[in-house]
Amino acid sequence: QVQVVESGGGLVQPGGSLRLSCAASGNIFSIYTMGWYRQAPGNERELVADIQGGLTNYADSVKGRFTISRDTAKHTVILQMNSLKPEDTAVYYCNVVVVGTSLTRYNYWGQGTQVTVSS
Repeated sequence: QVQVVESGGGLVQPGGSLRLSCAASGNIFSIYTMGWYRQAPGNERELVADIQGGLTNYADSVKGRFTISRDTAKHTVILQMNSLKPEDTAVYYCNVVVVGTSLTRYNYWGQGTQVTVSS
């Protein structure tokens, strides 16, 4: 079993910054990707950013403002969010795709952390 724990959400004014952290632990043979998704009320969950090896992928709405980084040895991923906008308000979820010894991929989610951008 794999545990995924997020931290770092909160309330911030427009234009401000927040840093989200996520750590995966447990029975991990190898991690394929780590990433962040978000879900606002009434909306579907959407990809914010993910990282596979050294390759990063961002939603168009956050390009140039958010940066994702990963510590492979510690199984952690960081999302640095700058120039935040009210439309960034959502619950942010960490996603980890783990590769098992049989090379099967398993998908794990964190519990979510609230990010609110408001004056």
